[in-house]
Amino acid sequence: MKKPVVLFLLAFLSCTVLLSQQKISLEDIWGGSFRTEGMDVLRSMKNGEQYTVLNIDRASKRSSIDQYDYESQEKTATLVSSDAAKGIPFFTSYSFSDDESKILLATEVERVYRHSRLGIYYVYDLKTQQATRISETKIQEPSLSPDGNKVAYARENNLFLLDLPSGKTSQLTTDGEKNKIINGITDWVYEEEFAFVRAFAWNSNGTHIAFLRFDETNVPQFSMDIYGTTLYPSQQQFKYPKAGEENAKVSLHMYDVESGTTTPIELNNPYYIPRIKWMNDPSSLSVRTLNRHQNDLKLWLVNAETFEASVLLEEKDEAYVDITDDLTFLSDDSFIWTSERDGNNHIYLYGADGKLKNQVTKGPWEVTHYYGYDGDSGKIFYQSTENGSINRDIYSINANGKSKTRLSSREGTNRADFSADFSVFINSFSSTATPPEYSLHKAKSGRKIKDIKNNDALLKKLSGYELSPKEFSTININGNDLNMYMIKPKDFDPAKKYPLFMYQYSGPGSQQVANRWMGANDYWHQMLASEGYIIACVDGRGTGLKGRDFKKVTQKELGKYEVEDQIAAARKLSELPYIDEDRTGIWGWSYGGFMSTNCLLKGNDTFEMAIAVAPVTSWRFYDTIYTERYMLTPQENPSGYDENSPLNYPELLKGKYLLVHGSGDDNVHAQNTMRMIEALVQANKQFEWAMYPDKTHGIYGGNTRLHLYTKMTDFIHKNLGALPSKKQEVPEKEMIKG
Repeated sequence: MKKPVVLFLLAFLSCTVLLSQQKISLEDIWGGSFRTEGMDVLRSMKNGEQYTVLNIDRASKRSSIDQYDYESQEKTATLVSSDAAKGIPFFTSYSFSDDESKILLATEVERVYRHSRLGIYYVYDLKTQQATRISETKIQEPSLSPDGNKVAYARENNLFLLDLPSGKTSQLTTDGEKNKIINGITDWVYEEEFAFVRAFAWNSNGTHIAFLRFDETNVPQFSMDIYGTTLYPSQQQFKYPKAGEENAKVSLHMYDVESGTTTPIELNNPYYIPRIKWMNDPSSLSVRTLNRHQNDLKLWLVNAETFEASVLLEEKDEAYVDITDDLTFLSDDSFIWTSERDGNNHIYLYGADGKLKNQVTKGPWEVTHYYGYDGDSGKIFYQSTENGSINRDIYSINANGKSKTRLSSREGTNRADFSADFSVFINSFSSTATPPEYSLHKAKSGRKIKDIKNNDALLKKLSGYELSPKEFSTININGNDLNMYMIKPKDFDPAKKYPLFMYQYSGPGSQQVANRWMGANDYWHQMLASEGYIIACVDGRGTGLKGRDFKKVTQKELGKYEVEDQIAAARKLSELPYIDEDRTGIWGWSYGGFMSTNCLLKGNDTFEMAIAVAPVTSWRFYDTIYTERYMLTPQENPSGYDENSPLNYPELLKGKYLLVHGSGDDNVHAQNTMRMIEALVQANKQFEWAMYPDKTHGIYGGNTRLHLYTKMTDFIHKNLGALPSKKQEVPEKEMIKG
């Protein structure tokens, strides 16, 4: 960015004086006063002319799948509606078979981990209008065959197959056992870090099912108490491989539907298998494998008839190779792929033989989302940071890299949902000035057809509240121009001194400084600004969307360069004449909690206060896939783990520290906080802490968030809200670059 950008909250912030504005309260934030209106998740019908939406009335326990026309936005049909008399229960999610003849309906769904769910499922036949229950007990991840006549699913770590015409159920695997063998469903660490649950897939003609098998036998078991409401607590036990420990042994298998036989596939002993995906040719399966260091990825072609496997493509990186879903097979099984090989994330086109045809996109910017390929027009659709790393725009480009067209026109965050035939798309737009707006556009030109939904009512409501603009700029720290935003009090007076409260996350590839509408934390920051604090957020080294090298500089040293940048930024900001250098705080959640803890300790001459929510305190306690991707194993890199762990220097604590965790956190275990508490106690350091019983990593439910943010707000007021210290004025320096 060449100049500081100040984005105002539309008309109500353009007025010089607004009378009777009220301050945002925690009850407003967590009571839902500022909830935005959104569009329900829609699924495009294959004809590209209609889409479906799930409409739910929880009060009356009624749900329906309704079909709408893209162009008119009018409802054209109700495909299915819950009706107990007809044997169609109240359902909360759905999916179609490939031929759109049948629909899977999910009921009685319960959460397992972040992405996984158990539920009772039905298959609804659109022709007969009859619903068939798949299993009497709860199952996972049912998937209809391409013709809709069969459904594969997982139950109690085994795979099953229901033939709908005959009603016969076959068991595909028999060795599934809790905390030992899993068939067709990922283990905890795959689900959390590779972000998928269903580890089986139908081929294009329904003759084969490929699936992964996880042998967790030698993975160490983790347990945590669940306090609940009964007389005695229970224990949750699951396999959780911590950094340096043994992972599940994963293998690929091929099931032949006609013969009922299963064949293991030899892939040269892969350490990880993070994705499987069938090609258009029903005998061709693509499989991605990774070594333990995750810096050598292979894309394999597996023949479902001969069971032979060959490597189509190999990606290597000195640090690591990211796993994404950016893989599309064209009609001839040539394929589109994304890679950071030239220093930024871009799109590439390969032949069916794995040979590179051409690099489709290129430039000093990042492709942030790959939407797909239109075979009729030969165009590829994607989202990128071509208009600045804090913004997102939508583009189309020919597969040969020519005729690039910007399809979005407004500066901010644009996201697209395309029709199945890529003729139109719904653009979701927001910025710091504009809450989410939804509009229909032509995919060929980006021309807007019509507005669909906005949040003008929210804007009108917010006009009665005291809000300050979010000012974007860059700040030069350790030789890098880092993206930053600042929020000042509405009645900001440059002659006064204000406490500085910094917020960050800082994890690899993340971004907090972005031109998008407010979330709950933004409203909280607005509340704090109205009470006399200056809020600042800086995305330091290791964060994303500024190129491979900027992101991967933290390799083997998580918590070193990121902490140096936050400390240096706080010091530089404290040189501003309106910042009180004796009142500087920082906070963060998860990785951000790890960061805020380290900043308070290593920057004890800079920060007077820190809040850490659900922090990692030693990467030795975190899981293999995430941690080793950036740190290698503790055995290989002990200094990287220990020199950046706050457990090893609690004696450095000088400022005020609030430490918070949920006891039921299956992700960042409460062990991290307990060990930090013990380290501080043995160093005879005073601090404050809170545990939320049975709460997971998000620490929510009922009044939990309100309680947590009340506690954090009180802590800030107590430790940063004192009267400004009397200091000699410091001349303003050239520090925030234009």
